[in-house]
Amino acid sequence: MYHIGPMPTAIDAHISRQLQDCETATIGHFRESGFVDPAIHSLLARTRVVGTAVTLSLPPTDGTLLNHAMRLVRPGDVLVIDRQGDDRHACWGGVMTQVAKGLGVAGVIIDGMATDALSIREQEFPVWCRGVSALTTKLAGLGGTMNLPVSVGGLVIHPGDIILADENGVLVVPAQEAGTIASKAVSLQQQEEAILQRVAQGECLPDISGATELIERINSGES
Repeated sequence: MYHIGPMPTAIDAHISRQLQDCETATIGHFRESGFVDPAIHSLLARTRVVGTAVTLSLPPTDGTLLNHAMRLVRPGDVLVIDRQGDDRHACWGGVMTQVAKGLGVAGVIIDGMATDALSIREQEFPVWCRGVSALTTKLAGLGGTMNLPVSVGGLVIHPGDIILADENGVLVVPAQEAGTIASKAVSLQQQEEAILQRVAQGECLPDISGATELIERINSGES
């Protein structure tokens, strides 16, 4: 049986523009939650994607629902694919890449394998996965879910969550938190630029950050 939920609300355009200026690693400086297992990595050396999570859960050998999803996806969507623990079959390859790119899909996050890595890189389509495999899914008709919660990279991801992904990793945040996170990240990146300017002028980084002062205070027994 295939269980297909409604398409989620698309990301707000203003928040999308804000997040496009953010690096996942910047957010990693102030947030602990929402980061996908780093073993799920980008096949492109440099990339950044912001979009709306459209979730799928596929049985190990069955790619039927992923094919059907190409009828439903919208520009700006990010496909987030739970492979139900399978680390052998690739559900995504060159044909899916070309089709999805033509539909305006922003990218795909796979808790499993992809194939046709060269084709994906040549088309510069953003794919995050655990690795590549020559063994692929088939139209097996075994079932699956779309736009229901999935487990990907150690996280429960819901349809409509906001995805920010780059070459450093994948971040998933609830839609209602995305604007606050984006504003904080942009502010922190501006602070980092100011710090680099001070270092270039001869200041010592641990003096600027306070790291040396903190170590000395702790070692002296101060509270």
